[in-house]
Parts: sequence; C-alpha cells; structure tokens
Amino acid sequence: MKKVVILNASPRAYSNIHQMLNVFHEELSANGVEVDFIDVCKLKFRPCIGCMKCRSAHECVMPEDDAKRVLRLVQQSDTLIVGSPCYWGNMTGQLKMLFDRWVYGMMDHNEKGYPKPLLKGKKAVIVTTCTTPWPLNLIFKQSAGTVRALKEILCWSGFKIAGVIQKGGTMNGYGLSLKEIIRCKKMARSLL
Repeated sequence: MKKVVILNASPRAYSNIHQMLNVFHEELSANGVEVDFIDVCKLKFRPCIGCMKCRSAHECVMPEDDAKRVLRLVQQSDTLIVGSPCYWGNMTGQLKMLFDRWVYGMMDHNEKGYPKPLLKGKKAVIVTTCTTPWPLNLIFKQSAGTVRALKEILCWSGFKIAGVIQKGGTMNGYGLSLKEIIRCKKMARSLL
C-alpha cells in the first residue's frame, strides 16, 4: 500500500491551502492510499539550536517530540505533499523550523563534504497560495519564492518534484474554483 504524508503549514483552519490539501487527501484515500495529514502549526517541537551534532550522530540530540515523529512518517512514505501559504516570498516559519530539525534525516555529506540525499526515490508535490494576484505572484516572486525555497530543500534531499500548484490572488476571494479542485484531483491521481 502506498503511503503519503501531507504537511499543511497553514495556521488557519479551512484556508485555501487546507482546502486544496484536503482534495488531495480525499482523492488519495478513496484510491486506497494510506494518508497522514499533519497540521504543522499544531505540532509541538523546539527549533533547531544549530549544535551540528546530528551531522555526525545522524540523529537529533533533542528529546523525542513531534518533529522526530513526523520525520519518521516522511521517511517511511512514498510521497510528501507540502502546502504552505506565502509569507514574504517564502514558506511559513513553523514549516521552516520543522525542515531545519529534519536535516539529519533528509541529507548527509560524503567524505569530501558534498551533500548526499537520503530520500531518493520519493516524490513531492508543492502547493502554495498568496494574496498577490496572478501573474504578479510569479513576477514579484511571492508564491514563486515559496516554491523555490521548498524545491531547494526537497531536491537536495532527493525528492523528485511531481507537481506544483500555485494559487494567487487569495485576498480577493476565498475558496477554490471548480478548475482548481479538478487540478488538485488530477495531480493526486497522477501519484497513484
């Protein structure tokens, strides 16, 4: 059975991000995929302290917490779907803190210090929204900045980006259009 982890980095219940990720969840679950839907903003974990011990120990020295628990889910999954609203052209701070804590489980270095991905063979989908209307969200690198930041983390970790969905102009309307729902469903089916 395929396993998918969905990371919802939106702090708002029923936000556009939450709605899009829920379409993925429903479509995948209906097709027999085991899905873990994680609300990042509800996780309890401390931020990385930059001690660098995880680089040699291959494990975070902090006590067991939600960051470690969710990383294990991601490591055991086939696909990671990450949804984040755009905050100043980037992902949310809570999501960034989570990825900071996961470095040891996502990438290593070879003897010369070059990065070595630890999650090769896994797929990833990026979903982002921003208030800046389309196409300005792309031109001014708002949602595009969020996608760039997430791609950097995911690609260096070995993920193959299977799709990206960007929704601009959320300030002018709430909710998903039929076209956006269909796009999310189609992308979810492509992961089967």
